[in-house]
Amino acid sequence: MKTTIRNQLKTVALLGGLTALLVVLGGALAPGYLWLFGVLAVAMNLGSYFFSDRIVLAMNRAHPIGPGDDPALERMVAELAARAEIPVPRIYVIDDPAPNAFATGRNPARGVVAVTTGIRQLLTERELRGVVAHELAHIKNRDILVASIAAMIATVVSFIATAVQWGAMFGGGRDDRDHPGGALGALALAIVAPIAATVIQLAISRQREYLADATGARIADDPLALASALAKLERGNARIPMHTVGDSPATASLYICAPLSGSSVARWFSTHPPIPERIRRLEELAAERPRRREGWSARGLAEAR
Repeated sequence: MKTTIRNQLKTVALLGGLTALLVVLGGALAPGYLWLFGVLAVAMNLGSYFFSDRIVLAMNRAHPIGPGDDPALERMVAELAARAEIPVPRIYVIDDPAPNAFATGRNPARGVVAVTTGIRQLLTERELRGVVAHELAHIKNRDILVASIAAMIATVVSFIATAVQWGAMFGGGRDDRDHPGGALGALALAIVAPIAATVIQLAISRQREYLADATGARIADDPLALASALAKLERGNARIPMHTVGDSPATASLYICAPLSGSSVARWFSTHPPIPERIRRLEELAAERPRRREGWSARGLAEAR
């Protein structure tokens, strides 16, 4: 519980920082046009929010499974959804040998869980249960809403900064008397602000992954099963690149394991926290609760690694 509260507070703090950045940038550079950028960003992100599930599923070529097509997976999702106290989400499958999964849907009533064919072949039933619980945690925690808010604010910041940069290029900016920092200072702020907004937005994404790990571990009541699954997924995605995400890298942040993690991306610009750190936190969570004889053993986790 302490871990969940701590992750929630970090998300609130990061959203507050993103909002503060927007206010500072808008007030310093384009106070007269802040409302216009705000309206445009809200319109864009509301559209993404309401239609994100259809867009994401289409981009990843996911198709729904019908009743009885996969009884074991259907029972697993239904059981874990009941434990999470959310409606049973729709289940989609992605024909891709890379092992991965994601959740989408703007609220629990429209939740969707999608798994690749590769993850079904790689993970044991217990490990898959941990992954499904993680994805249900994203739905329960309304992470699509949080991501939409963060994206909306970051988009406004980018709009304002772009307008200022174009204005400076064509001589449309204010003179030095209106900007205490001077024209160069204003331009520098316009360049730095979008980068800072992106860093904060990605930090929010990483915090929501940590939160989904903790919440999912409690839903499944088996933190080490998810830890074992993450260890296997990291190796599996390094071995087999996702063809679907390769065509649509914008959706990579949705997956439980970053499909593009093999690229040389700075840690601050990663949508996912490092797998070893996620495993370490899950092990700590498991140590906080009494050991169960039928529980996942430390030896089993070591073998999965």
